[in-house]
Amino acid sequence: MAAAISDAPRITDIPIIFNLPAVAIVMAITWILVRGVKESARSNFWMVVLKLAIIMAFLIVGAFYVQPDNWTAHGGFAPDGFRGIGSAAAIIFFAYIGFDAVSTASEEAKDAKRDLPFGIITSLVICTVLYIVVALVLTGVAPWNEVGTAEPMLTVLERAGSQGFALKLARVFIGLGAVIAMSSVLLVFQLGQPRIFYSMARDGLLPPWAAKIHPKYKTPHVTTIITGVFVGAFSAFMNINEGVELTNIGTLFAFVLVAIGVIVLRICEPNRPRPFRVPGSPVTPLFAVASCIFLMTQLPWVTWLRFFAWLAIGIVFYFSYGYYHSRLRNNAR
Repeated sequence: MAAAISDAPRITDIPIIFNLPAVAIVMAITWILVRGVKESARSNFWMVVLKLAIIMAFLIVGAFYVQPDNWTAHGGFAPDGFRGIGSAAAIIFFAYIGFDAVSTASEEAKDAKRDLPFGIITSLVICTVLYIVVALVLTGVAPWNEVGTAEPMLTVLERAGSQGFALKLARVFIGLGAVIAMSSVLLVFQLGQPRIFYSMARDGLLPPWAAKIHPKYKTPHVTTIITGVFVGAFSAFMNINEGVELTNIGTLFAFVLVAIGVIVLRICEPNRPRPFRVPGSPVTPLFAVASCIFLMTQLPWVTWLRFFAWLAIGIVFYFSYGYYHSRLRNNAR
């Protein structure tokens, strides 16, 4: 009997076939986004407040158990050299994608020229500082090779002496923080993508129904719902690591195109009104292109294959519909 029980599969060993909680979260976010930007901003505000509270609680507790010798043990901060830093940066880039998504809501900002740059840069600085401080506490309490990848904060708390009920309580709060963190990121992502589709439809690159606005909530509800359905379907079955890598390479490629576009427009349309300025052009855009391409090269080859497959689908759709219906192209003829 004991042998049979010990050989039985644990819950963590059972593969996830359908991720129902992920689908439920995506559908809830979609509903909030359909109702309007103010409701979305209010929900996101409280999620961020709770997320920051959990992070600050971890930092305060963990700071008392930091041992500076751990920062130099087992190779220090860069045990695998610059190659390890590059590979890590290509993955952690996922945590920085939400900042650019804010720009897609520029038409709904009161003073986009002032508010968007300030919001993006300020939040970028704050989050970067938090990432660095959390990493310092994690690696200060335990050497990097003992922190683990699945639940690093819990590993640190165990080393700090948390056991029994205290550890279980910490597991609940950290797990809650992870769910809230991912949900707040998803909210920003799903806020931006429908508005990209909306702008494309308004320019003729997508069918007219994609540019419809909800009569009551004044949001692009059609593209918001379509985005929610697609995100929910993929979240139900896709491996999160593969999803992150594919998201990273797609976003990095988009950044490359944007940076090149800045240079091209400066040359082709020097008199175009520019409420958003890029200092140091063309050096700054070229540096952005080089940085993005470098991070893309650090991702696995299978991610490149998936990226080219999706890119091919997009090109086929563009030349079969968008190219012929583009208002910019038709007006230029």
